[in-house]
Amino acid sequence: MHQSLVQIALVVNDYDEAIQYYTQKLKFELVEDTELSETKRWVVVKPKGGNGAALLLAKAASEEQKSRIGNQTGGRVFLFMHTDNFDRDYQNILVQKIKIINGPREEKYGKVLVFEDLYGNLWDLIEPSKPI
Repeated sequence: MHQSLVQIALVVNDYDEAIQYYTQKLKFELVEDTELSETKRWVVVKPKGGNGAALLLAKAASEEQKSRIGNQTGGRVFLFMHTDNFDRDYQNILVQKIKIINGPREEKYGKVLVFEDLYGNLWDLIEPSKPI
């Protein structure tokens, strides 16, 4: 049996601002941007060169969904991104003025820092000690 996690829905405030943030600041690639209706689009981004799950940028469509923007996990780290070059990506985070919550630091499992995206979601950036 083979299964894989291919997409994670991330509730966002606006499609275009989310696309700009993830593609310009985090250097993700835009995989798809398809209009489904006047108010809904199917927008998918993913880290360049990655073969893991992509993000489905889902615009909040109700007040309840809007209340979850930036806090889909109750304040815990939500997304974990592995890198093959921590220093390169750390420098990009600094240049892009992305808010670092803690780190960088060395842990048994590798180099790590926690950063916050434009909506307040917390991410771990990790270069594993063992090759990815």
